[in-house]
Amino acid sequence: MRTIIEIDQELCDGCGACETGCPEGALRIIGGKAKLVGESLCDGLGACIGRCPKGAIHITERDADDYDEIAVLKEILPQGNFVLQAHFAHLDHHGQDLYLERAVNFLTSKGLPIPDGYERFVQKKTFSFSKPCGSGCAGSVPAKAPNEAGSPNASGENLPAPSAFPEKPSGSSGLKNWPIQLHLANPRAPHFAGADVVVAADCTAFALGSFHADVVAGKSLLIACPKLDSGKEIYRAKLADVIGQARSVSVVIMEVPCCSGLLRLVQDARMDSGVKTPIQVLVVGIDGGFVARKTI
Repeated sequence: MRTIIEIDQELCDGCGACETGCPEGALRIIGGKAKLVGESLCDGLGACIGRCPKGAIHITERDADDYDEIAVLKEILPQGNFVLQAHFAHLDHHGQDLYLERAVNFLTSKGLPIPDGYERFVQKKTFSFSKPCGSGCAGSVPAKAPNEAGSPNASGENLPAPSAFPEKPSGSSGLKNWPIQLHLANPRAPHFAGADVVVAADCTAFALGSFHADVVAGKSLLIACPKLDSGKEIYRAKLADVIGQARSVSVVIMEVPCCSGLLRLVQDARMDSGVKTPIQVLVVGIDGGFVARKTI
């Protein structure tokens, strides 16, 4: 599972603006419509979205071939240095340091010049991760939380019977930054500098009713799933950049075993960053309360 672009064929009029805006070569006009011709050529960062006058392109998350930076470079190099520089700037803008490292190492191995300003990515350390636990993982065992309609929730309050969605939200959002998904976030964005950063597993916001008030308020948020997300090596590199500049770091995970992978990832990233910032850990139970707190 990863982010990748999707094209609404009904909205697309085949103008070709997206094709010229995708130097990676992932888009082609075929039969009068824009088509994604190579999943491995699409980085999922959405540079083409702003080029589409019909709003036919958006980002989705689905099973897709891994993005292949080397294949992309082979598409770009014949287009000249200007396009190569623009590609590097695009990756840099989205904080994709791992892709930049791969690109620089490839160019170096071929004896080709590196675009100005990116020499820092030469011979940078890379990382590998083991596969997440399989379908037999305890975190996938079906269970019923006690918060059914008419029964007490974790705070002892009775929940109302199911009804239509309210016209207005009942609570305020604590978000102070966007995007929050770790693949999309830029670790060099100003809202991470000197910030109190929360790295939360996806499910925690749904299990904890007070997530915004008790966890997010006043902090910069990043979310990820340690079991289902791909590109964990990208996560590690990004988190190292964020932790290196943050004032404090908190990790919020579920009580299920698979979720502990996010904490290990943050610990590894802290080691890479070279700082010793304490990591505050909050563990959320499937019944909607905190089951553990610790600092490591």
